[in-house]
Amino acid sequence: MRKRYSAETYVKGILAGDRIILAQAITLIESTLPQDQNLSGEVLEAILPHTGRSIRIGITGVPGVGKSTFIESFGLEIVRNTEKKLAVLAIDPSSQKSGGSILGDKTRMENLAMHPQVFIRPSPAGNSLGGVARKTREAMLLCEAAGFEVIFIETVGVGQSETAVKSMTDFFLLLMLAGAGDELQGIKRGIMEMADMLVITKADGENKHKALVAQKEYQSALHLLNPSQEIPVLTCSALQNEGLVEIWQNIQKFLQEAKQNHTFEQKRQNQQLQWFHEHLREGILNLFYQNSVFKAKLQALEKSILANQKEPFQASKELLEIWKNQ
Repeated sequence: MRKRYSAETYVKGILAGDRIILAQAITLIESTLPQDQNLSGEVLEAILPHTGRSIRIGITGVPGVGKSTFIESFGLEIVRNTEKKLAVLAIDPSSQKSGGSILGDKTRMENLAMHPQVFIRPSPAGNSLGGVARKTREAMLLCEAAGFEVIFIETVGVGQSETAVKSMTDFFLLLMLAGAGDELQGIKRGIMEMADMLVITKADGENKHKALVAQKEYQSALHLLNPSQEIPVLTCSALQNEGLVEIWQNIQKFLQEAKQNHTFEQKRQNQQLQWFHEHLREGILNLFYQNSVFKAKLQALEKSILANQKEPFQASKELLEIWKNQ
């Protein structure tokens, strides 16, 4: 049985930078047990004044783009040259049938995981939208309170999860492969438009020329998508540590300009309100579906729909009318 501490013990340990306590606190907030949720709420409230001071970077990419290799090389570049503390919240694919998770990020990022200034936390995606763990936001706050100044949030791949990651980060980085003409066909326009920067990976050896060609093609494509906004398109080789300094410099420039024109703080505030409304919607849904009266009525309406006696829209309207008049 997992040991639980008092809220005060968790808070003191987190603020002192105790990684064991931090890891246990993240496990606590990921728990669905009511007693754990109450305790984690106390911890989050207490550490809130110590949050918000990190650089939050979302990282995603098409399958095979080399996200783990990039994150390891880029993370090492940051901690070695800036002495900043880095936390990596990597969301792993989970089996929807068994709930199992690979949780292999520490193996895939072995050198980064061993660095004393780095904390890597793989989390199972569970049933949350697009593979983004529902508690990633709270884990990010705990890491900030523990003194981590740069936080990477890695998604499982290109899909709906990108919208969720965009809503919790300051900078959204999209990794791409060379051969833009082929890849562009399979990428949603919305994901391209969400990106604050595109990086063509594996720009080394015989692939270097292809990467430079792809860079120009992506620049043209992005200009057509949004002529008023110039999104940087860079190339890099994570294996040879080429282009990583330029990526970090561009991120810093972006954030500096955002702070100067006050869009940085405005974005953070909008994200806070968005998180609030998302949690509120989730709570209302839980209350609705857990209500014993509605459970019985819901099952009856489901049978009527399957028997072709009720139209789904009218059935839902009927249930909502009962909810409104209770």
